[in-house]
Amino acid sequence: MTHIPYAEMHAFSDGTAPFTGNPAGVCLLEAFPADDVMLGIAASNNLSETAFLVDQGDDHWDLRWFTPTVEVALCGHATIASGAYLFEKSMVTGNKAIFATKSGELTVARVSADRFAMDLPAVPYSPANPDPIVIEALGVGEPIETVNVNRVHGADYQMMVFADEAIVANMKPDQSLLKSAFTNVIVTARGQSVDFVSRFFAPASGVAEDPVTGSAHCTLAPFWSEKLGRPRLSARQIGPRPGALEVEPVGDRVILTGRANCYLEGEIRL
Repeated sequence: MTHIPYAEMHAFSDGTAPFTGNPAGVCLLEAFPADDVMLGIAASNNLSETAFLVDQGDDHWDLRWFTPTVEVALCGHATIASGAYLFEKSMVTGNKAIFATKSGELTVARVSADRFAMDLPAVPYSPANPDPIVIEALGVGEPIETVNVNRVHGADYQMMVFADEAIVANMKPDQSLLKSAFTNVIVTARGQSVDFVSRFFAPASGVAEDPVTGSAHCTLAPFWSEKLGRPRLSARQIGPRPGALEVEPVGDRVILTGRANCYLEGEIRL
């Protein structure tokens, strides 16, 4: 029997409020097993992403991410969750954990007892017409602006900007119709108590709604920074399970800063 150290971390939690932020599984491995094993673990965990880590020494780890249905090329919340867990277990000897991933080298640094800064690649976007199936699935009328987003999880991506926070907060998409469009959707608006808010619907990648999505903020950060004319912004991902973070685009990178708390730990037995 194989015993895999495992933790569930809540990334980008909303201050110190419990049961907020985005749950991510973190598995510590000696070597990556077969892909179907990692997919099976992720499906059994039934979280939006499970991270799989292999220690390469000197604060370097190989990192892969799986949803319950697919491997993904970039996942922010499971990366900051991985870094926070490694710091909590005193497995990082320097000032940052360094991850080799399908999206290049990513880092997580501790900035205070429970706050972490993550360095991710910016995800580019371009002006677009909204997908009519997506508009019908969202059920709130036309957005004021739409952009196409470079693919992250395999499906098409669009980001839609709405007139105010209440539209985003009250949205109840038709998930079956949205899945049929094979389009993952970031919806966003100016915030009332923060600079901007968002939600992320990804049924095409096996996640109906992701609570706080790091990769989505790799597009949201440069988009809103340009709109608002400021380099560092406060953000909340709203919806059934909220969370909070700060974002700062720096060239072709984005720094995301937030909390990540350990909810449970134990082991997976296979």
